[in-house]
Amino acid sequence: MSHPTARKIYLASHSPRRRELLRQIGVDYELLLLSPDDSGNADMVNEQELPGEAAIDYVRRVSREKAEAAWHTLLQRSLPFRPVLSADTTVVLDGKVLGKPRNKKEAIGMLRDLSGKTHKVLTCITVRTRKDFLQEVQESDVTFAILSDAMIENYCDTLEPYDKAGGYGIQGPAAKFITHIAGSYSGIAGLPLYETTKLLREAGIDIP
Repeated sequence: MSHPTARKIYLASHSPRRRELLRQIGVDYELLLLSPDDSGNADMVNEQELPGEAAIDYVRRVSREKAEAAWHTLLQRSLPFRPVLSADTTVVLDGKVLGKPRNKKEAIGMLRDLSGKTHKVLTCITVRTRKDFLQEVQESDVTFAILSDAMIENYCDTLEPYDKAGGYGIQGPAAKFITHIAGSYSGIAGLPLYETTKLLREAGIDIP
C-alpha cells in the first residue's frame, strides 16, 4: 500500500530513551501525550496482564492500545494527520512478565530473581496511520551476573529501578550487571531501531 512521503511523526511515549533513539536515526517527531482532558483515552490502555495472556500478546496489545489512545487524542484535538509511533517493553523471566516495580521491596525482589539468569526482553512497536496498523515485536536475551545483596540494595536505593520494566535499564548503571546480550541493544533500551526504521518507511516516513 502506498503512502504519501512524510518526514515527521507523533511519538506516544513518555520515555526519554525512546526520544534519544529516534533522534539517533534522524526521525523528526512531536510528542503526543494524554492530558487531563484525555482521561477517557487513558482508560483505553490497560497495562495489567489479562488472564492467560502470553507475554508476546501482552506487549502487542499494550503497544496497540497506546497507539489507539494517541490516535483518538489526535482526532479530538483536530491535529494534522501523521503516523503515530508507540512502543511497549517488558521483561520476561521463566514465562513471567516483570513490570515496573512499585516500591523498593518489589525492585529488590525482581533483581534477586534476575540475578545469575538469562531473561527475555520483548519490545513491540506500533505505527498507526489513517489506513494501517503496523506492528513488530523484537526479542532479545539478557544474562545477568550473580548479584550480591549489597549490589542490589545499593542499586535499589537510587531512582533507577522505578520507571523500567524488570527494574533496570541497559543504558544506565545496571549495565554493569549484564554479562551477555543476544539480540538488539536498542530493543532492550526500549525502541528497536532496525524494526522501527522498517515500519516507519512502510508508513511513508522518509528516513535516509
